[in-house]
Formats: sequence, C-alpha cells, structure tokens
Amino acid sequence: MRRPVTVTFASALALLGAGAMGARTLLTRQAAVARRRIGKPLGEQALDADRVWRRKKHPGRPVDLLLLGDSIAAGLGAGHRRDTLGARLAKGVARTAGRPVRLRTAAVVGSETSALAAQLESLPAGYRADIAVIVVGGNDVTHRIPAARAAEQLADVVRALRADGIPVVVGTCPDLGTLRAIPQPLRALAARSSRQLAAAQGSAVHRADGRVVALARAVGPVFAERPDEMFSVDRFHPSALGYRRTAEALLPAVLAALDVDAVTSRTEPNS
Repeated sequence: MRRPVTVTFASALALLGAGAMGARTLLTRQAAVARRRIGKPLGEQALDADRVWRRKKHPGRPVDLLLLGDSIAAGLGAGHRRDTLGARLAKGVARTAGRPVRLRTAAVVGSETSALAAQLESLPAGYRADIAVIVVGGNDVTHRIPAARAAEQLADVVRALRADGIPVVVGTCPDLGTLRAIPQPLRALAARSSRQLAAAQGSAVHRADGRVVALARAVGPVFAERPDEMFSVDRFHPSALGYRRTAEALLPAVLAALDVDAVTSRTEPNS
C-alpha cells in the first residue's frame, strides 16, 4: 500500500524555489545566447548626421531639432547619415514646414534613461532647440531598470525642456518582442517588460506636458512581420527602412508640436 504524499508549506516553497532557480538559470543562458547572436557588428558609434538639412531647397532660418536618447535616437544601424532617425525627421520637417532643419544629436549609443540629463548638460552654452525628440527605453529593459524609476527620470528631462518652452515628442520603448535574435521564453519576458515601460513612459510624459508616440503600436507590427527588411545586420537595431518607418511614425507629432512661426521670429544664429 502506497503511503500518501504529504506536501508541507516548506516543501512547496522548496519546489517553487528550485523552479525559480531553474528559470533564472535558463534566462541567464538565453541572455548570453542573445548577446552572442547580436554581437557588435555595427560598433558603438553611430554616423554623424548633424548638419543643416535642405538648406538649398528651403531658405530662411533653420528649425533646430534636438535628438536625445539611445542608439535608435543616435541612428546606429543606418548605412548612410541620410538614413538615420535624426536625418529622416529633419528632412520630413523641412519638406512639410518649408524650412531648413539644423539637426543636433546628443543621443548616445547604449544610453539608459538615466543618461538623458547628462545629454542635456552636454549641449553648448546658449543652445536652444525648437523641438526635442527623445527615444529611449530598450537599454533600461535589458539592464532590468525598474519601469517606474526610468519613467520618472524621463519625465524630469521632459519637464526641464518644457520649462524652457521647448516642445517635446517622446517615442516610447519599442517592442523587444520583435527581436528574433532573443530566444524564447526570454523574448516573451522582454516583450512584457518593454510594454510595461512604454506604458509608464507614456503616463509620465503626458504628466510632464510632452507628446507621446507609442512606437510598439506604431511600428512594432511591421518590424515583427518583416524583420529581414526592418532590422540591420545585427538583427537588433533598425535598418535604413526601419528608421524610415520609425521617422514616419514620429513625424506627425513633431509637426503638431512645432511652432514654425515662433521659429521664424527668432534671430540667428543658434550655435
């Protein structure tokens, strides 16, 4: 006759602990696999796209466009400077507003949200943007930064810019679940974490009087459906086409926030 199996509270905790330990080990191994797959074929320095765009086509005082954030904001993965996110946005603003656009990129590859304040401080004395665009969040997810903390750090920077009268557009954290280089179940966890951060970012930016573009919703599906076209060679950062689609998603909010008449009334130069 079999003896009944008695599961005590202590033994249940032990089983759960063993399961959690196994899950952590699996996720750690999968993270190592993802790092090997992605590597650093693009290096750690994005192309320099800072210049005045469309000066010959559109005379007059340039619109000053500031890019803050991580490698996506910096344009890592674009094969030519004209294909970076900043250049794509600059050309889109110039085409629609009929003004040249002077791009300044303070975004730094690998940045977490905590680096945004230092990016602002790195700007030359006297510089004032007409519009600021921020894309950040992916590194906060991969480095397991609490969403609430990252969202509040973002809100602090948005509030600082708005206090200077600078309109701000934030592209929230992309959907990391579209990254095929990350194996399952780590990819599902990354997808959930990126959605949680994006939601926290959106709420915080709205409270800070910034405009929000939910990139996971706006471009996530096309990145998921066409990864070979949307991602660059590292299968992590956008390709030229990926940046074009991302810029197209951000541009309507940028144009809505930009006061071209106010730009025209300001005096040159802005160095």
